[in-house]
Amino acid sequence: MLDFHMTRLHELTVVIYALSVLLYFFDFLHHNRKANRIAFWLLAFVWVLQTFFLSYYMIKTGKFPVLTIFEGLYFYAWVLVTLSLGINRLLKVDFIVFFTNILGFIVIVIHTFAPFQYASHVIGKQLVSELLLIHITMAILSYGAFSLSFVFSLLYLIQYDLLKRKKWGTRLLRLADLSKLERTSYILVVIGVPMLMLSLILGLQWAFLKVPGMPWYDMKIIGSFILLAAYSIFLYLRIAKNLVGRQLALWNTASFLFVLINFFFFGQLSSFHFW
Repeated sequence: MLDFHMTRLHELTVVIYALSVLLYFFDFLHHNRKANRIAFWLLAFVWVLQTFFLSYYMIKTGKFPVLTIFEGLYFYAWVLVTLSLGINRLLKVDFIVFFTNILGFIVIVIHTFAPFQYASHVIGKQLVSELLLIHITMAILSYGAFSLSFVFSLLYLIQYDLLKRKKWGTRLLRLADLSKLERTSYILVVIGVPMLMLSLILGLQWAFLKVPGMPWYDMKIIGSFILLAAYSIFLYLRIAKNLVGRQLALWNTASFLFVLINFFFFGQLSSFHFW
């Protein structure tokens, strides 16, 4: 009975999440500050419910919820909501919550209405260790940083297009200036790259200890290193070549598309990864 009520509460969370995104979309189109405030508090309530679900799951199972793609999706959605709310309060950038949570809502819908839960048939309880938990958690947090960086780059491209076409108006004024959007996107990549690098080091160490004979040409491993290389090139272009502006934003956008490919697709081609 408790599980039944928890399921209904989780579905209610999705509905509230949807209302929040719709109100942010209404604000984006019509510049309605009241809708923006309501949407923010609805999203804050979603965050409270998500945090409750994560805590309940950890107490019930005695493990951190990142060991399957089903668990990882939920944690990823929670990270997106947490970061977007935090950045919105600190930086006061309009539309950042809206664009970030379109992505977050897609993730949570996939998690909620997936026809089955992905379970690992290779990794048993005897292989679960703190090393593995830290590896997965840091990887998801780095994906969260890259996701927000992508949103800021997307806002940069929108602002750039509005300015180029001389579309003056309220929407242009509410978007942050180009330099602020570009710098915040860059800082998030600076945070995400070392986290991903450390995650890969810890993951390789865990695999060396726990998965003898692991194929080093595994698609997930290759994809993760390509992803690290893509964002490292972003930093190289920004720092060494002093490249800024639209080209860098486009590179960041393309790199994020590879984040999605690596997260959702390459894990399914892996011989031992499960997300």
